[in-house]
Parts: sequence; structure tokens; C-alpha cells
Amino acid sequence: PQSSSSISLKMPGLNKILALVFALNSYFILSAEAQTSNPSPDSVPCALRSNTSCDECLQNVTCLWCIPTKQCVDYPVRNILPSKSVCPLSDARWGLCWVNFQILIITMSVLAGVIIIAIFVCCFCCCKCERIGNKREDAKVERQTRARKARQKARRTEMQLRHDEIRQKYGLAKDNPYARMDDH
Repeated sequence: PQSSSSISLKMPGLNKILALVFALNSYFILSAEAQTSNPSPDSVPCALRSNTSCDECLQNVTCLWCIPTKQCVDYPVRNILPSKSVCPLSDARWGLCWVNFQILIITMSVLAGVIIIAIFVCCFCCCKCERIGNKREDAKVERQTRARKARQKARRTEMQLRHDEIRQKYGLAKDNPYARMDDH
């Protein structure tokens, strides 16, 4: 089990991605708060802001500005994206007048895809590094086991030689394991 600080030290790219995601989220939250904190009368329906300007229409967060028709309409909240009958995506403005709604959606989709792919790559790299670490650990344990068995075999051989010397010294050497039976 690795701590989160050791994981973050091994993956500086993940920290950059997380910081970018945090910065983007903060930007969108702050821009939404700035729009809602403006002293604009939200009670004015979006339809009454038609034929004015994009800036005036988008003072209310629930409004959508359509450039060619100069219409300010309520954002169709039941649909994720406004339909072409309301306004073509390339001409729709929501939140900020200078942000093309179609480009915003494409950009956010690409960023989400990149973040998801980056997360999968980081997970893959972590798993791969962990497996490599386990293989190294397994190889180390196997080397230690082989060395232990070699030392054990050497000690066993040494003990056997010592026992054989003692047997020869006292005349108990076993050249033939059945020799003792033959003497009786």
C-alpha cells in the first residue's frame, strides 16, 4: 500500500492535470457567480430582452442569445443542447457573448476525453509500475531463497563429512549399509 504522496511524486503529470481541472472548474464557477451576483433584474423574462444586445440578454444566466435572429430566449433546460429550431449551435451564445456555444461544447468534450484518457493512462502506468515492482520483489525473494538453499546444502554436506570423519575415527564407517547385519 502506497501513500498518496508517494504516488503523486511519481506522477507529476497527474498533478498538472488535476490543477488544470481545478482551475477550469474554478473559472466556470466564478464566472457563473459573477453573472448571478450582478445587480440585474432576473425577474425580467428573456423574451423581453430580444432585439437588444447579447450582453444585456446574457445578464440572466437562464437566457440564450441567437445572433442571426437577435432573439433572447429561455435556455431549453429539458434538452442538454438547444435544438436547431431554437437557434443553430454555431450562432447560439450562452454565458459569454464571445464564446461560440458549438466551440464551447466541442472544447469541453475534447477536454473531458483528454482527462479520461489521461486517467486511464495514469492508472495503466501505475499498475504497470506496480507489476514491475512486484516482479523485482519476486526476483529478489527467489535469489534469496536460492542462496539460502545453497547455504543449507553446503551446511548439510559439511555435517555429513564431519559425521563420516567421526564414524571413520571410531571404526563405524559404513561402506556397505548391510555390513553390520553380516557381522551378527
